[in-house]
Amino acid sequence: MISWFDDAQDEDDEFIEAAKAIRLLALDVDGVLTDGTIYIAADGECFKGFNAKDGMGISCALHNGLEVAIITGRKSEIIHRRAEELGITTIIEGAKDKREALRSLRRLRGLSVEEVAYVGDDLNDLPAFAESGLTFAPDDAAEDVYDAADIGLDNPGGRGAVREAIEYILAAQDKWEKIVASYEQAGQGDRQ
Repeated sequence: MISWFDDAQDEDDEFIEAAKAIRLLALDVDGVLTDGTIYIAADGECFKGFNAKDGMGISCALHNGLEVAIITGRKSEIIHRRAEELGITTIIEGAKDKREALRSLRRLRGLSVEEVAYVGDDLNDLPAFAESGLTFAPDDAAEDVYDAADIGLDNPGGRGAVREAIEYILAAQDKWEKIVASYEQAGQGDRQ
């Protein structure tokens, strides 16, 4: 099993227990799935970079019973393109109130607050924390958000933070070690 998770078990029993109940992981985009940088060309087209390790983590989550959703305040075709590549089918764009967006999604899925986790990096993500049983913030999140999160991640946004959160949840659910073993034995899978 992953060594940081063993260390976490000694210190965060409450959060390990919370992670066992998670069925839905909701993600912000800018600063979580990306490093927060937005490139805008002269014609107005936007560009963002996504991390392959985060993509592989999302693929592992989806194939092991953990639904992944995107909740973002922006609207972008780039988000749809990446979500489609990864198999994410739930995208809520233009969310001015992320708490209400997450509450609506949670109710639509018939989930309790305790079955939802959220990864956010900035002040507009704080309302969604109140609608989540377990919250994560990337290493480079705004200080107030990092402090408010149940778990401050070691990786920055767009550089493995999502993967780390997924590994935490799946390890708590006794799934991560089996996922790793399946890749070691079969040599299967593509990088995302």
